[in-house]
Amino acid sequence: MTALAPSRSTRMVLAGACVLLLALGLVALMVVRPSAASPSGASSAAQSAPAEDSVDAGFARDMAIHHQQAVEMSFIVRDRTDDEDVRRLAYDIINTQANQRGMMLGWLEMWGLPKSAAGPPMEWMGHTLTPTDDGSLMPGMATDAELAALTAAKGEKAEVLFLRLMTVHHRAGADMARAAAGAAKTDAIVNLAAGMVRGQESEMGLMADMLKDRGAGS
Repeated sequence: MTALAPSRSTRMVLAGACVLLLALGLVALMVVRPSAASPSGASSAAQSAPAEDSVDAGFARDMAIHHQQAVEMSFIVRDRTDDEDVRRLAYDIINTQANQRGMMLGWLEMWGLPKSAAGPPMEWMGHTLTPTDDGSLMPGMATDAELAALTAAKGEKAEVLFLRLMTVHHRAGADMARAAAGAAKTDAIVNLAAGMVRGQESEMGLMADMLKDRGAGS
């Protein structure tokens, strides 16, 4: 299937998402970066920084990408439905996952680590992923064709497609977060990942109810 070219309104929405993510990332950097005038703070940060091939760094990189698509899908559905419950869920996902993404990119910056991995995704989980050309970089991520279908849909059709795609997205994201919460070495990643598991499992329950209300399954 040939992916549909994004409309002007979609491009504006996604541009807005990028601005929001950049702003949140900058806020996170200001919060977590030690003061340049504090040698002891800088030394402490350097000593506690995880290795480039650590679970902590791998999870932060991969989940930042995973979250970016969740935010993108939420912006798309926001403008394709008038249903207040779906729009409220989309806003919650945008705010939560954009903020978490900014935090993870901020920690990578503070640790002095690259924000993109040299190897394929999910290596920190012991997975070997075969690259594909459908746009789905990791388990749970929507393909280019699925994003195009969501962009083209309206009303209840858009709601159902969004809820199904986001359920799959959350399920894989919760699996990643559960693995990181059990294997990461920094309190920052352990605590964030554990919170992600709780939050995404709660939203999966909500989305199951919303799909049921629309006579659709996950």
